[in-house]
Amino acid sequence: MSAQFKMTTKTNSGNSTHGTKLDVTGRNRQMNGATMPPGLLISAPNSGAGKTTVMLGLLRAFADQGLSVQPFKSGPDYIDPAFHLAACGRASFNLDSWAMPKGLLDGIAANALGADIIIAEGSMGLFDGVATKGEHGFGSSAETAKCFGWPVVLVLDIGGQAQSAAATALGFKEFAKDLPFAGVILNRVASPRHERLTRLGMEAAGIDVLGVLPRRKDLALPERHLGLIQAVEHPDLDAAISDYATFLSEHVDLARLKALAQSGAHQTDTVFKLPPPPGQRIALAKDAAFSFTYPHLLEHWRKSGSEILPFSPLANEAPAANADIIWLPGGYPELHAGTLASAQTCFSAIRKHAETRPVHGECGGYMALGTHLIDKDGTAHEMLGLLRLVTSYEKRAFHLGYRRAELRSDTKIFSHISHLRGHEFHYSTILEQPDAPLFDVFDANGDTVAETGSVNGHATGTFFHMISGHMGSEDRQSGVMK
Repeated sequence: MSAQFKMTTKTNSGNSTHGTKLDVTGRNRQMNGATMPPGLLISAPNSGAGKTTVMLGLLRAFADQGLSVQPFKSGPDYIDPAFHLAACGRASFNLDSWAMPKGLLDGIAANALGADIIIAEGSMGLFDGVATKGEHGFGSSAETAKCFGWPVVLVLDIGGQAQSAAATALGFKEFAKDLPFAGVILNRVASPRHERLTRLGMEAAGIDVLGVLPRRKDLALPERHLGLIQAVEHPDLDAAISDYATFLSEHVDLARLKALAQSGAHQTDTVFKLPPPPGQRIALAKDAAFSFTYPHLLEHWRKSGSEILPFSPLANEAPAANADIIWLPGGYPELHAGTLASAQTCFSAIRKHAETRPVHGECGGYMALGTHLIDKDGTAHEMLGLLRLVTSYEKRAFHLGYRRAELRSDTKIFSHISHLRGHEFHYSTILEQPDAPLFDVFDANGDTVAETGSVNGHATGTFFHMISGHMGSEDRQSGVMK
């Protein structure tokens, strides 16, 4: 199946923006006849400073003003984009300078065409990345902001300090002088006096204060071992986001933020490589146990002509009988192992499919392909048994980082690929992995990773989530998007 693809300049809602000049702030940039909306990137010195609260509040607040807001997530996080979609009604996409070449970054960013404003959310601290350069960079949020010309809004948790916070802000502003810097939003401000003292420091440092958020403990989103709970699991997500929007509208200068937004010149007619879809009809597991698939891959599959057929293993639904491939994404099967083990209608259909056609699993989906999954209490639950893999959530170890994978075993869905780039994040451990390794896997520094993935018959799986890939020859066109 050919995956050659023309990257069109369409909005998320399907309306063409060729020749259209948007003017929300006067800072739009045109290239190749397409207008890129102005943008901002929300970041912080570190994780836990409150940038997700600010991000969701801004998305909803601007949407409530009638703006079409395009969200992005810098880095490999696959949970946040679902929250972005819930906040503004527009699909969010990851932008990752380590895993993605420049052409792929540009192609994904083109999803913003037709929006009024872009709001991107950073990962970890603004300059945090890996030590070894990947496809385009080191994976930092600063690189994303610089790549697209989006000024940085730094969220500062000023608990326990006042004027000293200005030294932190000034350091971030001056660390990379070519990085556009809009100003700061002060978070967890204890009192009017606390605000006054902090503003004194910011004024002395020449830092614009764009908002002041009083301390509120009730704004935190619930979390679990892989970060935030999934958007679909939040008991009242819409009300929570509306609360954030009201809070941000009351304490942040939204008009000033809109005026500061801008974008650099942007190439929208670029060639970028992604592996072709794994099949024409893709049965995709989708529920609270299986939900982590990168949005740009799903978009690529759809635009390449593939049909995505969702089914729920937790609801004991069988995948489509005419599917060419079954794809089990990552998620939280370790929290639903008992329910999955009893889903025999679903599991029997997957086993039947695997007799003649491919089944692939990523992370949690990989665990479900094994013979047993051991939950946190030490109970072993029988899984699909398509791989002879045994995994345990009782014996935990932290696995986190970028992955570069070189194909080791020839399979139908990966035979055209020389290597993939992805990301791994889980706490489960492998107790048994006797099947043939699928890939040779390396971390961002090039060191060997033990989790190679597995292949057995038509079943394949990996612990990493695929982000991008290269064809067997860089000149082959079957996996090129244009």
